[in-house]
Amino acid sequence: MNCRMNSTVLFSVFLLLSLLFSRLSPAADKIDVVESETGFYYTIQKGDTLWDLSKHFNDSPWLWPELWEGNDQITNPHWIFPGERIRLYKKSGSQAITPTDAIQPVAVAPVKPAEGEKTAAPFFVYTSMDRVGFIRKPPVPPSGTIFEVEGRKTLISEGDTVYIRPADQTAEGILIPGSRHTVFRYMKPTDERDSTETIGTQHYILGIVEVTKKEPDMVLAKVLKSFRPIRVDDLLMPFSQRHPKIELKPSIPGIDGQIIVSEDHTELTGDYTLAFIDKGRADNIQVGQQYSIYSKQKMVLEKNVISAKSLPPVDFGTLLVLHTEQTTSTVIITSAAKAIFPGERFRTPIN
Repeated sequence: MNCRMNSTVLFSVFLLLSLLFSRLSPAADKIDVVESETGFYYTIQKGDTLWDLSKHFNDSPWLWPELWEGNDQITNPHWIFPGERIRLYKKSGSQAITPTDAIQPVAVAPVKPAEGEKTAAPFFVYTSMDRVGFIRKPPVPPSGTIFEVEGRKTLISEGDTVYIRPADQTAEGILIPGSRHTVFRYMKPTDERDSTETIGTQHYILGIVEVTKKEPDMVLAKVLKSFRPIRVDDLLMPFSQRHPKIELKPSIPGIDGQIIVSEDHTELTGDYTLAFIDKGRADNIQVGQQYSIYSKQKMVLEKNVISAKSLPPVDFGTLLVLHTEQTTSTVIITSAAKAIFPGERFRTPIN
């Protein structure tokens, strides 16, 4: 009992000292830490992120996954809301500060290296890379098609067994037991597979299956991951795992392009929404580059007369490149001060 009380007292002193002497972020000017029988709790303020809170209370933003792991009520680390309470944990002195495979809420600066070590490059972590779709021209030829599901279900989900019809004899050599495949669906901007006039075909990623058995005229597979509802007639292509850690790279000077559409074709896009842009490898766009989303506004003169001359562009958001094709790229909206519509412009950040 005495040991437990001593530990509680020491932890209390630690937190009080950290509150008195740590530098507070702008979002945490009003700290509200409450002690209860089960630990210390902090009330989320507007503008807080787990990254900032970990930096403040644990002296290291890299320990934010522990903060997330210790608060089961937070289902998505991107979204914490003012008024919510989270439990605070003291960092372990033996714990190494290492990259994590969890979703990182913001692009981060490099950790200060130890003497003699090189500076680590800043990076962004996005655990859902395997579900990131793309726009390509010509589209990826499917290796097979789901034509039935065990139990004749309308919607297919994780754990279900599906029956696949190989596209041709070449595909039969790919669809072997133990191999994994991405389930996808063609979508607009154009679903015309042989189109040469349009920007390309969207490949909408639905899930991952693993082949379990091969029959003379079909293949059986188990659904390992279902990112979105899978249906009969959805297509397969070989699975290629993408690393969630994305090293940030300098943007290309002089880039000016357009956001085509959000991945789910919603009318509005906002923070952490996936979207497509009309620039790709041909424009030297690379994974890890960041660009500014901007808008132009016409001048309004006296008597509500609108001038043909535009005001200087105003940046109101940022995006990060997750995947590149030859003429298009898939991006994630990392910040947005207002709603983003298809057709919005983006450009190289102005220093």
